[in-house]
Amino acid sequence: MKILKFGGTSVGSAETIATVCSILKKHHQNNQQFSVVFSAMSGITNDIIMMSKLAAEGKSAHQDILKKIEERHVSLVKTLIDVKVQSRVIANVKKLINELEDVLNSVLQLWELSLRTQDYLLSFGERLSAYIVSEYLKENGIQCEFLDARELVKTDSNFGNAKVDFKATEKNIKSYFENHKVAQVITGFIASNEQGETTTLGRGGSDYTASIFASAIGAEEIEIWTDVDGMMTADPRKVKRAFTLPALSYVEAMEMSHFGAKVIYPPTLQPAFNKKIPIWIKNTFNPEFEGTIISAKSRPSDFLIKGITSIQKIALVSLQGSGIMGVPGASARLFNALAKEKINIILITQASSEYSICFAIEPSDSDRAKSAIESEFAQEIHDKKVDKAHIENNLSIIAIIGDNMRHTSGISGKLFSTLGKNGINVIAIAQGSSELNLSVVIPEHDLNKALNSLHESFFYFDQNSLNVFLVGLGLIGKTLLNQIEKQAQFLLEKRLLKINVIAISNTSKMYFDADSIPLNHWDNKLNEKGESASLPDFINQMIALNLPNSVFVDCTSSKEVIKHYEEILNSSISIVTPNKLANSGTGQTYQKLRNSAMKHGAKFLYETNVGAGLPVINTLQDLIFSGDEILKIEGILSGTLSYIFNTFKGDKKFSDVVKEAKEKGFTEPDPRDDLNGMDVARKILILSREVGVSMEIADVSVENILPELCLKAKTVDEFLDLLEQNNHVFSERREKADKEAKVLRFIASLEQGKAKVTLQAVDANHPFYSLSGSDNMIAFTTQRYKERPLVIKGPGAGAEVTAAGVFAEIISISNYLKG
Repeated sequence: MKILKFGGTSVGSAETIATVCSILKKHHQNNQQFSVVFSAMSGITNDIIMMSKLAAEGKSAHQDILKKIEERHVSLVKTLIDVKVQSRVIANVKKLINELEDVLNSVLQLWELSLRTQDYLLSFGERLSAYIVSEYLKENGIQCEFLDARELVKTDSNFGNAKVDFKATEKNIKSYFENHKVAQVITGFIASNEQGETTTLGRGGSDYTASIFASAIGAEEIEIWTDVDGMMTADPRKVKRAFTLPALSYVEAMEMSHFGAKVIYPPTLQPAFNKKIPIWIKNTFNPEFEGTIISAKSRPSDFLIKGITSIQKIALVSLQGSGIMGVPGASARLFNALAKEKINIILITQASSEYSICFAIEPSDSDRAKSAIESEFAQEIHDKKVDKAHIENNLSIIAIIGDNMRHTSGISGKLFSTLGKNGINVIAIAQGSSELNLSVVIPEHDLNKALNSLHESFFYFDQNSLNVFLVGLGLIGKTLLNQIEKQAQFLLEKRLLKINVIAISNTSKMYFDADSIPLNHWDNKLNEKGESASLPDFINQMIALNLPNSVFVDCTSSKEVIKHYEEILNSSISIVTPNKLANSGTGQTYQKLRNSAMKHGAKFLYETNVGAGLPVINTLQDLIFSGDEILKIEGILSGTLSYIFNTFKGDKKFSDVVKEAKEKGFTEPDPRDDLNGMDVARKILILSREVGVSMEIADVSVENILPELCLKAKTVDEFLDLLEQNNHVFSERREKADKEAKVLRFIASLEQGKAKVTLQAVDANHPFYSLSGSDNMIAFTTQRYKERPLVIKGPGAGAEVTAAGVFAEIISISNYLKG
């Protein structure tokens, strides 16, 4: 014999009831004996509660709801039941509806709703659904009888959440089933006391009804049919990658149900626990899926934990002071005071010093808890031995659960590391000696982020995902998106890394897609569905989404964007940027951003600030971190100036070389922005700060290589004309260098704490002598590389190499988060 139970969504419409019938037919055709428990139709219990409240308030508006309930059930009968017997079934349905109306009218007249009356009213939901389904099953060839569970399930008189009298109930059920051999269609949730008055087993008690009947008759198993594919690793509404667990132990299931997994009702397990009856959780809408089996022993698993559950809203109550330190009975007084107020405690934790104790409760109980505690400890509070109770709201509990946690090292470390790297503060911790459950209290606004990051860490430990928010869709930004799209499959297969681009923005439009923007037509999405761009709104939306493993990518050269860097880092969102303005701004800003990143577990990466895709900053940091001493840095740090002076040879005029570079797009629209050396100065400033030299941009000595008249020119054309008139200035410097067998190079250097940018003549022994094209070159002279400097050479500009450098740093963040 099996006991099956179907929830409200399974009997919510004629279509779903037909599906239930087909499931039961298979059992019937396989000669499988069964009885089945039904909940009320979805939404009906809530409707009855609403009607009860309206009637108790003296409002006749409950009649409208009652009419809809009647229409819904009668419509169900007309759809499911053959016309020949419809009238009888409808008459019985209307009889129940009339009874319900009579009780509601009594409540309306008395303006009073007792728990006893409420329980009686609620019973109509299950009685209606189970009766209609029983008639439908008979029509479909399944021999069955309607069974009102109130006849057999006996409880005390704690209306609303009655306690079952198992001795009397089991006796009644065994006796009944000995004389009734056909399938029983049983009302869930409802029972009766010794006086025959209707009681209920608590919200969700239909599962309990199934377990009670299964225990009494010694059923081989219980099947609980719901609208999900079984018990999941996490709430699929909050964690999209959650998947079905094939098996759980009773204890694991109990822990998961207590901490928010609502697929089953916690007391359901106890009768099955006692008789070691397996419980299957299956999906009415996907009946072929195996589902989850809950039994005495859990099956072996490849994962460290079985699931992650949560309670979204809790209040944390703290009591502290010397008056409870080492005082016998202090805890007993505290919890007795709460018990008198019928306040349920969800979680308890106490410091080993015994100076403080805190516990989690329902937020609605906060005021009563505070009052009860302060009344109980009034004398100690008066004597200032104990502080007043402190209530902290807007908190959640998240718990990791599983048998494999026993004696397995590193689980708590993994949990705290994952939360820390995502900037999630842990407020309280609790773990039982069984090691089946490790619970932490966190801010409520971080719950979804915590669930997703922990789920990825524990269940996709060999995989990782990043959520990217990109500002700046110029050449570098567009190229980056193309590179991510082309490399996506490779990264997924070879690195088990998925990069989700969640938001993009240019100066006119921005577009968000929390599920990831399709990169093969991101521009269409932006143009067709994008909203007006607003940098503050973009930042606010990104922070509000609060996604785990978030990365902000700034591919602009905007001063406005960098003003938001600190806010972004303070939200534990990492930053990757080729925008050098933040790091070449004030020394205070430079240090503040590093402090924010370190404090909030975020990364601030800017390799492409110097040398585009060349590994300049990472190499410098590796030298410093490994203990090397930096003696000197020299660099040709501008691709534009590298091209100009590498090309300025022979009989070529300087002005012609500059015009040629401008035509090829190597220079800024106004070449003076390159030739003034300030871009190079910012780069050597950044390298100086990386070495540890405290310096501002004004401290960098920059040689002005342009004649004064050229600098003062009002237009670019005027500048180019004046430059042509002053070609002799540069020709003279080149001729002098030629005579000395040297070449001109525009070099930035740092030595003995001094940074400068100058046009120098270097001979064949210098690393920069043989440089060609628009390449950058950086030479590090260190204690280890004193005789021959460590040289880095390659393209120092261009969208492809710069975007590739940004891309590489995005990938490196995944390594940090995964480690």
